[in-house]
Amino acid sequence: MSAPAPTLDLERELARRAGLGRRVVVGLDEVGRGALAGPVAVGAVALEITDGEVAPLPDGVRDSKKLTARRREALVAPIRESALAGAVGWAEASEIDEIGIMAALTRAALRALEGLGVEADALLLDGDADVLTPALTAAERPAPLVQLRVAADRDCASVSAASILAKVARDARMVELDAEAPDYGWASNKGYGAAVHRAAIDRIGVHEHHRRSWRLGSVPAATRTARPAAVAAAGTGPTPGSAGVLWEGPWSPQDEEERR
Repeated sequence: MSAPAPTLDLERELARRAGLGRRVVVGLDEVGRGALAGPVAVGAVALEITDGEVAPLPDGVRDSKKLTARRREALVAPIRESALAGAVGWAEASEIDEIGIMAALTRAALRALEGLGVEADALLLDGDADVLTPALTAAERPAPLVQLRVAADRDCASVSAASILAKVARDARMVELDAEAPDYGWASNKGYGAAVHRAAIDRIGVHEHHRRSWRLGSVPAATRTARPAAVAAAGTGPTPGSAGVLWEGPWSPQDEEERR
């Protein structure tokens, strides 16, 4: 039996709580937090809701992990056409090393919100940890309402749509990076800890697009060498097992894509 389709029920409720008239509700979701290489991406989809009325998102929008690559790609243009705005924000591997994954995810989310080009009245995040409100309240303007929802990427259509934008964009980015460093198999493993990826790290060392403050490969870091083309120094970010994430609690690097 297939899971029920995500709805806009919570988005409508958030608009109602924000007040009468036209309101903008934004769903956000991340992709790539557990990868060993490449950036983390945060998708954002803004919906205009006026007194409970909102244009529907395309049929077939689901959590990106439940869709094939072809289906995700086919949904990107319809999502952008039906939403008020859509954007993807990024934080690079070097930033993750410098400031840690939690702060990097926050940075990527803020960039996604800026990329929308609209002012949000409410934000809907997947998970149970709010790390956006402190950053938003530090700005010299009223902060939007932030709503957390576990499994929002499954249940809330705006977040499902955001997950699709982020996933398609990050997958394409990893294919581009694979052309720079084909030995790691990034076009297929998307930077996650697949066996071929870890074996390549053991064999030839790390690349500048690796998260060098993390536990990489399958042998102790002290016995590995960096590739000559790699950046010289890692940042001071925590190892994955010691950090939180933007939307959820403790975690570890992923061997496969989007395993949660």
